[in-house]
Amino acid sequence: MCMSNKPSGSAAASLIADLAAASRILAAHGVVDGFGHVSLRHPEASGRYLMARSVAPALVTPDDIIEYDLDSNPVNANGRSSFLERFIHGEIYKARPDIQSIVHSHSPSVIPFGLVHVPLQAMFHNAAFIAPGVPVFDIREKFGATDMLVGDREKGVALASVLGSKDIVLMRAHGSVACGPTLQTAVFRAVYTEVNARIQHWTIALGALAAQGTGIAALDAEEGRLADVINQTAGMRAWELWRSQIRAQVNW
Repeated sequence: MCMSNKPSGSAAASLIADLAAASRILAAHGVVDGFGHVSLRHPEASGRYLMARSVAPALVTPDDIIEYDLDSNPVNANGRSSFLERFIHGEIYKARPDIQSIVHSHSPSVIPFGLVHVPLQAMFHNAAFIAPGVPVFDIREKFGATDMLVGDREKGVALASVLGSKDIVLMRAHGSVACGPTLQTAVFRAVYTEVNARIQHWTIALGALAAQGTGIAALDAEEGRLADVINQTAGMRAWELWRSQIRAQVNW
């Protein structure tokens, strides 16, 4: 479908503020540092999404938010620069109409699971969304040696294909992507993917458990499905706390 290059109807100021706050929340929880980004599908135009200009997440303000079409072309940049890896967002939004928000990060505890043949598993109920499985996108399988960045549409399509119907995808030697049906859920999942990875590292490090052949008593797929239903609503408690902390800092 042909889409105008003009900005769509403006998103509510409160939504823009929440998206800017989401960047700061992710930075406060060690999910992003100077790099990483969070986006939101435009609430009034499903063929558009909103994301900050290329700036460190902890510094994002509502004035930094840019609107993009799903080919990841900015439509109201007004001289502001864009993230190179915005194609992660556009191509996932194209492939998954159910997804309304996406976080891309390089959170340190998660990265090792994309480097070795040890699957990321749901260690506790807050990480229930991990239980269905976490695929790994290895960029070299299709593109050979690269700079590791999803810097064009073709690489974005490949990543979205590996994500498939899951909510989390790892990126070998790079990072991960967490998705959700709301901004709040995507942020919750990104935070608890990092927390879960730390817990799994500690669990594996106990050593004796695996040596005795008992394995790790992680959530199974059905436990994950049931717990994730609860997290979709109870998880708002975490968002309300995190959002209030940012509001106290910046008064928006």
